[in-house]
Amino acid sequence: MARRALPILKKLSDPTHPLPGLGRTRSVTYMPRPGDGAPRPVTLIPGDGIGPLVTNAVEQVMQAMHAPVYFERYDVHGEMKSVPAEVLDSVRKNKVCLKGGLRTPVGGGVSSLNVQLRKELDLYASLVNCFNLQGLPTRHENVDIVVVRENTEGEYSGLEHEVVPGVVESLKVMSKFCSERIAKYAFEYAYLNNRKKVTAVHKANIMKLADGLFLESCREVASKYPSIKYNEIIVDNCCMQLVSKPEQFDVMVTPNLYGNLVANTAAGIAGGTGVMPGGNVGADHAVFEQGASAGNVGSEKILQQKKANPVALLLSSAMMLRHLQFPSFADRLETAVKRVIAEGKVRTKDLGGDSTTQEVVDAVIANLD
Repeated sequence: MARRALPILKKLSDPTHPLPGLGRTRSVTYMPRPGDGAPRPVTLIPGDGIGPLVTNAVEQVMQAMHAPVYFERYDVHGEMKSVPAEVLDSVRKNKVCLKGGLRTPVGGGVSSLNVQLRKELDLYASLVNCFNLQGLPTRHENVDIVVVRENTEGEYSGLEHEVVPGVVESLKVMSKFCSERIAKYAFEYAYLNNRKKVTAVHKANIMKLADGLFLESCREVASKYPSIKYNEIIVDNCCMQLVSKPEQFDVMVTPNLYGNLVANTAAGIAGGTGVMPGGNVGADHAVFEQGASAGNVGSEKILQQKKANPVALLLSSAMMLRHLQFPSFADRLETAVKRVIAEGKVRTKDLGGDSTTQEVVDAVIANLD
């Protein structure tokens, strides 16, 4: 079967392979090409709220590991009218970006810079990995869900206008091209990461043309991957099933709006948005950030107390290291973070503790192999 190469964000956790030091078997040695070890530039956007705190946490850990990356920092804030041209140029040059949360103003006609970044760089796939962490008790066990979300069209396109005073029209645009490529990405991800099932989330019973087109694309792509089980679920039933039996889901592929809701719901089930990593990727560029968007700029109190949880962005930066072909550094970082969570001595408030961001960073650095 012919396969087109797609940029793949590698799977973060595999329940069949426990932590190093806790019984994990050694992974296959990565064989780099000559010159692959040269330090790579990464565009850094600290962002708003807790963003500078958690991105600084990543910088400290990267420095402690002597990771082969260096950061080009740019101050971008959510109230700006657009992403500065020099920031976009930096990401296009470096091809990789790490960012904190950008606050999106509510109402007032100000567009989201997060959406602008995705559109300008054609970051068509959002990937969020929601999984149980050893030592962090949750209502459900055996949760390991990857949400692959279409990132460039649908309800989040921002195509709105006031028809007459008091009447607003908001357009949901779905295309065969975008639906097909996100389906291909989800199945390719499942195939390369030994995932067994892909579930398409939709509302085609009501939006028969738009979501019908999405489902049609998923079905066509699914037929080319006979080894991967494919099923479909209506989004409202999906939310109910997520909170009752989340372990039934593996890879989920969704249009834009549904994916945002599903990823945040799955993150809450698996341990909270503060520990779930993610990224946005296209054919040429990738932006890594906290996986679930809810609360990604934190509250003023958390910021003042400097008690933001850096775990999600640390795990996202491990995804980034793997994307840059530095797998041993990614493994070291993931292992250190998971050991800190498993030990349970140092945790921020959202995980039931009272530690500061810096205390978590110090604990992660102390656990680096």
